[in-house]
Amino acid sequence: MTTSVPGSRLLLVCFAAVYLIWGSAFAASKLVVHDLPPLLAGAIRFLLAGTGLGIVARARGARLPRAPVEWRHFAVMGLLLIVLSSGINALAIRYVASNESALLNVSSAFFIPLVGTLGARGHALSGRALAGLLLGFAGVVFLMWPKSGFGFENLGWRVAILGACFAWALGTLYYRRIHSTTAPLMFTALEMVLGGAMLLVVSVLDGDPSRWNPTRASIGGLVFLTVFSSGVAYTAFGYLMRHTTPARLATYAYVNPVVAALVGWAVLGEAFSGIQLLGTAIILTGVVLVSLPDAGGAKRVREAPPAESTP
Repeated sequence: MTTSVPGSRLLLVCFAAVYLIWGSAFAASKLVVHDLPPLLAGAIRFLLAGTGLGIVARARGARLPRAPVEWRHFAVMGLLLIVLSSGINALAIRYVASNESALLNVSSAFFIPLVGTLGARGHALSGRALAGLLLGFAGVVFLMWPKSGFGFENLGWRVAILGACFAWALGTLYYRRIHSTTAPLMFTALEMVLGGAMLLVVSVLDGDPSRWNPTRASIGGLVFLTVFSSGVAYTAFGYLMRHTTPARLATYAYVNPVVAALVGWAVLGEAFSGIQLLGTAIILTGVVLVSLPDAGGAKRVREAPPAESTP
C-alpha cells in the first residue's frame, strides 16, 4: 500500500512534465527561430541532447551496438523523426503561429493509424477510428483556413507541417516493424545524434553559421528545448510508456495543444479566429475517438521512441 503512493505521484509528475514541457516547446521554438537558423539550432540541440541521453543510457548499462543493421535503423529514424519531422517543423514555425503549429502537429495522431493499415502486417481501422480520422482531417481544414478568408499566404508552410507529421508517422511505423536489440533510451540517443549530424551537414552547406546571431531569448529557448524538451520530458515519456496504458499515454496528443495555445497567447500574444477555434474542437474530438481503446481491450503497442513530438 505504501509503495503505490510514490508510484502514483511519479506518474502524475511525469504526465505534468510531458504536458507542460512539450506544450510549451512550440513557443520556445518560435523564440529560437526568430533569431537563429532553424536547422543549425536543431542540429546543436539534438547533438547535445542525444549525447546526454547516451551518457545516461550507458550509465544504466546499455551498450553501443556493433551490428550494421542497428546503425541503419538509427539513421532511418534520425532522417524521418529529426530531419524531416522536427527539421521541417522548425522551418515552418517561422511563418506559422506556435499554437496553430501545435494543433497541426496533432495530425500525427491520425497519420499513425492510417499508415498502420499498410503492408502485410497492417491493422484494419475500426468504424470509430475511421470516423475520428475523417473528423480530424476536417478539423485541420478549418484550422488552416486563414483568418481573413481563403488565401495562399503561408499555406505551403502549413502543408509542410502536415508532411512533417506524416514523416513522424512513417518513423513510428518503421520502429514498430523492425527488430532491434538496442535499449530504447540508447536507441533514441543515437537516433538524435545521427539526425542532428544530418541537420548539421545541411545547415553548414546552406551557410547557416554565417547567420548565427544569438540573443538572450533565442539561447534561452534553445536551452529549454535541449535540456527540458529533449531530456526531461522524453525521460518522463519513456517512464509513462512502461507504466501506464496506451490510451492514457495518448492524452498528451490533445493536452499539449491546449497548453501550447495558452502559452502562445500569454507569451507571444497569439490568438485564434473563430473558425480556427472550431477546427481545434473538431480535431480534439477526432483524436479522442482515435485514441479510445477498442472494446476488446487495448493492447500495449510498441511505440516509436520519440525525438519528441515538437518542432
